[in-house]
Amino acid sequence: MTKKRRISPFGFFDDEFERMMERMMEDMSRGFGGIDMGELEKRAREGKSFVRGYSVTVGPDGKPVVREFGDKPTVTAKGTDEKREPLVDIIEEKTKLKIIAELPGVSKDDIHLNATKDNLEIKVNTPERKYYKSLELPAKIKPETANASYKNGVLEITLDRIEPAKEEKGAGRRIKVE
Repeated sequence: MTKKRRISPFGFFDDEFERMMERMMEDMSRGFGGIDMGELEKRAREGKSFVRGYSVTVGPDGKPVVREFGDKPTVTAKGTDEKREPLVDIIEEKTKLKIIAELPGVSKDDIHLNATKDNLEIKVNTPERKYYKSLELPAKIKPETANASYKNGVLEITLDRIEPAKEEKGAGRRIKVE
């Protein structure tokens, strides 16, 4: 018996994408990952915003990559600590990593960055905005080479890789010309 492959309405994703979309819809119907609808209504009455979303891209292997971003409230002994997780993209180049993060509503002086050879931490802690993201980097970097700029709510960080990315060379096959 042949398994029939179902293609999503988007035309280029398969069953795996459909399962991820169903999981996201279930999260939303349960109140956005742990915050119930009553809490959302209370936040709206107090004039507080709530952001929760997903970014879907296609990875180098052709499979969908789903990343979550937005409010990530955590309960501590002192109460609820509300930090927003910014939407972040990592662009791998041969000799560099470029990280782009959306941090609207802050000034560049409010942004605190800390890098190790494996990790990048982005923090903003102002009375109006709180952002936090800890990134495990896909390649080892030289933290001392970090360069960051912030404009129109977009933070761009460039980091040199310790070793340049190796070009993948497939096993070649000689082709006879007839």
